[in-house]
Amino acid sequence: MNVEEFDYALPPSLIAQYPPPERGQSRLMVLRRDSGEIRHRAFQDIPEFLRPGDLLVTNNSRVLPVRLIGQREDGKKCEFLLIPPRSGIQSVWEALVKDSKKMKPGTRVRFGEDFYAIVEEVKNGKGKLRFPGTVAVTDQLQETGRIPLPPYIKREDEPLDRERYQTIFAENDGSIACPTAGLHFTQDLVLSLRALGVKMTSITLHVGVGTFAPVRTEQVEEHSMESEWIEISEETRQVIEQTRRMGGRVIAVGTTTTRALESFVDRDGHLRSGNGLTSLFIHPPYRFRVVDGLITNFHLPKSTLVMLVSAWAGRDFLMKAYLEAVEKKYRFYSYGDAMLIL
Repeated sequence: MNVEEFDYALPPSLIAQYPPPERGQSRLMVLRRDSGEIRHRAFQDIPEFLRPGDLLVTNNSRVLPVRLIGQREDGKKCEFLLIPPRSGIQSVWEALVKDSKKMKPGTRVRFGEDFYAIVEEVKNGKGKLRFPGTVAVTDQLQETGRIPLPPYIKREDEPLDRERYQTIFAENDGSIACPTAGLHFTQDLVLSLRALGVKMTSITLHVGVGTFAPVRTEQVEEHSMESEWIEISEETRQVIEQTRRMGGRVIAVGTTTTRALESFVDRDGHLRSGNGLTSLFIHPPYRFRVVDGLITNFHLPKSTLVMLVSAWAGRDFLMKAYLEAVEKKYRFYSYGDAMLIL
């Protein structure tokens, strides 16, 4: 398929620059693949579309404040987006380097009074930073780092983003971007869903640069995804398998959760537990083996995310829904509104 088939026009005014005043105060577009029906509701109405025995699977990855603004020895400012290591405490971190052509190996960069790094490598916008200090880098980031808001949010991060660019499910540090479908959930809504008989469980997929890397090929099939880290516990595997045996629906909260589940299932539909890397690129046509429903946000044109959702909803149906969302002035992207596709 041609990448242009996943393009659509979006007025910049519909790109959400802030979250809603209160968590969960977002709109919900409900799509039914079987009937082609599109309904417009509030996200808090989502229990109406779920039933006892359904299972919601969330991503419990936590966003780290990995955006660092520092000062070189010559006094000039510089900026990095650290890529969290996949395991353990490490002193060398990979990073995306802004204005990398102006950065040379051996450059010393200071981020705080006792927090500095040595640039060990720079190439094609990426680099490696060595942190010689004795304090763990993750601890330093909590003090000095900034929330890595996506570039389409045209403002600096603010104190509110420390909480609001994090889901209530966040437990495991490791993402450079939020699994945003989970942002709409509140503790009260979770209690209401459990009272209804809807079960919940979590996987971990640490969102990396691959999720948001632009597709630079003309044909969708020629694009390669960068790998991301997944972990699925044995407990989660058993809950999912039990749900399927009992006739319940497995509903993924987010594209990251969808990739995780579909990456750890075999051709016969048997899910496995464990951890590892995935470079799975889901695009039309794709046969889903685990997921029976999807909760997701509205995604960028020609992105791998809109391609994944097209694989689930059908490209024509999804593009129709996006056009309707624009007409009804839904809020788009990370801090925007949500979609439920059943």
